[in-house]
Amino acid sequence: MRIEADQVTMVLNGRTIMERESLVCVPGAMTALVGPSGAGKTTLLHLLGLLLRPTGGRVLANGADTTAWGARQRRLFWKNYAAFILQDYGIMEEESVAFNVTMTSSLFRSKVVGDEKRLKAVLMETGLGGREQELAARLSGGEKRRLAIARALYKDAQVILADEPTASLDDANGERVIELLASLARQGRTVIVATHDDKMMRAADVQHSLARFSDAPEGRGE
Repeated sequence: MRIEADQVTMVLNGRTIMERESLVCVPGAMTALVGPSGAGKTTLLHLLGLLLRPTGGRVLANGADTTAWGARQRRLFWKNYAAFILQDYGIMEEESVAFNVTMTSSLFRSKVVGDEKRLKAVLMETGLGGREQELAARLSGGEKRRLAIARALYKDAQVILADEPTASLDDANGERVIELLASLARQGRTVIVATHDDKMMRAADVQHSLARFSDAPEGRGE
């Protein structure tokens, strides 16, 4: 799925975060949003993922202008096409690894339902094989990032949006996450990451640089 920002402007709490920013993210490529703290990388990522609505300009999905989409259309986009790998992992720690991947369970939540073969395959691919019943709370930070990637693989998301996916990870875990995201792009998905990581930048097919806007506030992930 082609995701495009067309002359996007964003004003938050009276502050201009970005102005007339344009970017095209295409299937089969990993695009890195780069720039100094406060440049608006996370804000642009959230705009491209339809988590925020731009103050001006348009965000297009396969050529369709999403700017006027209502809540239902946005929810369908998130459900059917997009997966998010957020700084707080987006993991339900009190649930099992299997539940976090499939996001389904039986009526009494005693058994995870879904495609068991596919579940096992994506866990093996992300280095979490055999850990279906383990509580997510017991995973390390790197394992939780890989769990979020396993969820994206399971749902066959066409758009993957990752916010600082290697932050606070050791070199080995960071490299594994980079390779997993790069492999998603090679499989024909649209992968967009906001990052400060030089290794992630070098692995990206496209780098989109944002300069710190004078009115932009400092903030986590920016």
